[in-house]
Amino acid sequence: MVSQEQRKRQLAREKFLRQQQRRTEARRKARMRNSVIASVLGVILIGSVALYTTGVMKGDDKANASSQTTPSATPTSKAPDPCEKAAKGSVEKLSWKKEPAMTIDKSAKYTMKLATTCGDIDIALKTSAAPHTVNSFDFLASKGFFDHTKCHRLTTNGIYVLQCGDPTGSGSGGPGYTIPDENLKDKSLKGGVYPAGTVAMANTGQKHTGGSQFFLVYQDSQLPPSYTPFGTVSASGMKVLKKIAAAGESTGQGDGAPNATVVINKATVTKS
Repeated sequence: MVSQEQRKRQLAREKFLRQQQRRTEARRKARMRNSVIASVLGVILIGSVALYTTGVMKGDDKANASSQTTPSATPTSKAPDPCEKAAKGSVEKLSWKKEPAMTIDKSAKYTMKLATTCGDIDIALKTSAAPHTVNSFDFLASKGFFDHTKCHRLTTNGIYVLQCGDPTGSGSGGPGYTIPDENLKDKSLKGGVYPAGTVAMANTGQKHTGGSQFFLVYQDSQLPPSYTPFGTVSASGMKVLKKIAAAGESTGQGDGAPNATVVINKATVTKS
């Protein structure tokens, strides 16, 4: 017969074993939870690094035109397209071997209007600070280079920009020539931030490789000062950009084609 004292000891051992099992199970769950958290943080880190190291605004160089690989994610439900149908017409296949001759008045003020399917985006150009860039845009716009082209890229994570200016819509197109980097010490670029409203040149990640692709910043974005800032979007243009951004991008990963059908029906550069 088991004595009362032995029974007490047996119950105590059983209680201890149950506590140990609960603690072991709690540690196992904690390890699993920490592993999941680490994996998620790894995905976020990889996605952020991909945006910064693969040429945040890559383009204008077919040799560097391979698509970015980003961690898989479940795409979010697609928002309604807030934009109108594109005007009739097609993109012209235009190319030049060298940068156009300087024809603008460097001391004058110039503006660029992007008449898009989502609304007009007016841009004040920084002529004296970025004359090569403004001269190139004046030339390309006069030739109808941007007309009927799609804005092919929207980023909504880490950096916040809409990228346009590629006649192929692939991220690798350009005018056939490159222009030098300019205005990289613009006073608006403080603390490594391209402020909302900035219009800047895309490049391949190498110096002096800008062509026709450019990006419009709709929210302050941390970027290295490697992209020529050459314009500022008007208040009404910012509303258009915000509308486009609110519709999201196609991959659900923060970097892809905009859900909004953003087509530049007509681009014009005007001397004030």
